[in-house]
Amino acid sequence: MGKLFILIFSFFLSGFSSPPDSLVNNPDSETYSRQRSAMVSDQLEKRGIKDERVLQAMGKIPRHLFVNKSLSGKAYNDHPLPIGEGQTISQPYVVALMTEALNLKSTDRVLEIGTGSGYQAAVLAEIVSEVYTIEIIESLQKQALSLLDSLGYDKVKTRYADGYFGWDEHAPFDAIIITASANHIPPPLIMQLKEGGKLIIPLGSTLYFQTLTLVTKIQEELEVEQMGGVAFVPMTGRARE
Repeated sequence: MGKLFILIFSFFLSGFSSPPDSLVNNPDSETYSRQRSAMVSDQLEKRGIKDERVLQAMGKIPRHLFVNKSLSGKAYNDHPLPIGEGQTISQPYVVALMTEALNLKSTDRVLEIGTGSGYQAAVLAEIVSEVYTIEIIESLQKQALSLLDSLGYDKVKTRYADGYFGWDEHAPFDAIIITASANHIPPPLIMQLKEGGKLIIPLGSTLYFQTLTLVTKIQEELEVEQMGGVAFVPMTGRARE
């Protein structure tokens, strides 16, 4: 894809807190439902997202529960939002683009590196049979686990760990999605990717700019497709050494 899109993260100081039980038990409203429909139509379909499963998932999931309560009114806007600890929930279009690019099947097992708020994991769980997601920041992992459990996403398994090393005991994976930037693809993740599987990562400088890169593993080699410019927060842990 030749389209260039740059995400600017400017909200890092706001913290993420779990929504109250009343919101989780009654997570929607007519206002949020309209905003979500508009998001799908204006931000996703009009920009070329065609996978009906992705569109349906993002039209269903209450994204406003995955951000700080003070920012819930902006949850369906066309930009990322902070979730605390210097991390963000990605722009809706980028979530859709990365998910669609993996060409997922309902029987797939997917590994996500960088759980964050848990929103991307929820989108995946609407499409595939097994989701494994790793978060290196313990407070975010705990919050995401609590929210995903409360919303009934029992097919999502979370882990507090350095995602650089993947989750070997559940490998191989049909697809791997990395939601933080790195200047190389972690070798353990390549090893844990199935033959014919796809991995997507914001690849390049971890400070200012990366190229969204899709790789397909074919006979132990990687077929590479560059999808456009992005700016993600960097991977931490081993990836920064």
